[in-house]
Amino acid sequence: MSTIDPRALRTAFGSFMTGVTVVTARSRDGKPVGFAANSFASVSLDPPLLLVCPGKFLSSYDSFANCTHFAVNVLAEGQEEVSNTFSSFKGDRFAQVAHYLDPNGVPLIDGAIAQFSCTTHQILPAGDHCILIGQVQDYTHTGAPGLGYVGGQYFSLGVERAALDNTLETAVCGAIIKDAGHVLLEQTPQGFRPPQITSADRGQMRQNLCEDLESRGIKLRLEQAYSVFDDRQSGTHFAYFLATSTSVPSGGALQAVPIQDLPGLSYSSPAIAQMMTRFALEARTGGFALYLGDAQRGDIHPSSERI
Repeated sequence: MSTIDPRALRTAFGSFMTGVTVVTARSRDGKPVGFAANSFASVSLDPPLLLVCPGKFLSSYDSFANCTHFAVNVLAEGQEEVSNTFSSFKGDRFAQVAHYLDPNGVPLIDGAIAQFSCTTHQILPAGDHCILIGQVQDYTHTGAPGLGYVGGQYFSLGVERAALDNTLETAVCGAIIKDAGHVLLEQTPQGFRPPQITSADRGQMRQNLCEDLESRGIKLRLEQAYSVFDDRQSGTHFAYFLATSTSVPSGGALQAVPIQDLPGLSYSSPAIAQMMTRFALEARTGGFALYLGDAQRGDIHPSSERI
């Protein structure tokens, strides 16, 4: 009997960066079915083969384990809600998401950066999943940026690059460091703020931030961008990332503040106050979203930990 903890193993598997796909087919009675998956890989160019791995926990598992045709849709940046729908929505998923049909009647998702229409080549049992190998009969490819997934969170390379690439004179990079129900903050004469650095080399900002924190004895895992905004008045570009501490020295300069207390603190700027209040609200569900804009207004881009 295996002594491996399945949840810990899932977390380890989740450290591999992948794209996000929606796999679609039709059930025996003709009903469209689909699920979100990052277990997708190319297999062969001659013949053109790919694979996905439906799990036996899926309500549509039998449809995929016995299908003759299926499709794989590689999602684009900004299609987090499409992924959320096909990973967690319990109603008619296809009524929620724009799509059309390939020549075999299999749904293809509008806006996907690549779509592969397949005939089933082989189905192999594999533990609590099966390996569904398809032969590509037709495909489309737009070349647009794709939606990424790692560590239970979505990410977008275009967004990550935007966080580090800006024309303003000054760039600040900071980390909202989670530590056992607390957040590590530094106190300044103007108020609290997450630990941050000012850097002229934007391509090295994340690395420089980690090195700065490690020099203070703080080891962490830096995660996705959380708030990216410009302050035109001061000519400063701000990029704050989520992070999880792995080691924090006792008696350091940073203060561990309970997450529920964050909204009541005095912060170094109104923008940081809004950011930390939003973080406290989102921490209740773990559904962290990305803010893009300026110091006064912007857009929230939801993310999810479910796939």
